[in-house]
Amino acid sequence: MTTREEIEALIDATAAGDRAAFADLYRRTSAKLFGTVLRILKSEAETEESVQEIYVKIWRNADRYRAGGYSPMTWLITIARNHAIDRLRARRFSGGDLDEAEALPDAAPGPEALAMASSDRARIVDCFTRLPPDRAEAVRRAYLEGETYAELAARFEVPLNTMRTWLRRSLMKLKECLSE
Repeated sequence: MTTREEIEALIDATAAGDRAAFADLYRRTSAKLFGTVLRILKSEAETEESVQEIYVKIWRNADRYRAGGYSPMTWLITIARNHAIDRLRARRFSGGDLDEAEALPDAAPGPEALAMASSDRARIVDCFTRLPPDRAEAVRRAYLEGETYAELAARFEVPLNTMRTWLRRSLMKLKECLSE
């Protein structure tokens, strides 16, 4: 397990141009960032490409990280999440053409995966019903559709910090419910 201090030291060394530290940072954090991006983009190929682009951003902006504020993993995950959401939005606006769609492989899950997903889905749906409807809708829009906190705050006509609190508390309640 990598500690906060170790990641901070690797980011600092990366900011100084240390390629070995950057390689070590990648080795220790790429799996987490890959998972974060995959949950948003839902395409392994696009996620792999995005993770490479994210690490280029990290290399170029490592000097912007300030220890003592957010944890280093939060900083890295925020870069990854924002990049993935930007790609998702760009995908929505580009549309693509039918020739591209025809060449895509069928990503449909098999029978076993469907059965497992059905069971998991029932638990998740049950946990979502325990949330107030507006909180559940905000969580869906933020984490499944990629809406920003600002967009959600405007949609639900609440202050930005209130929206952040809604989402944080809702996620804690969902986690608690799913662990029952």
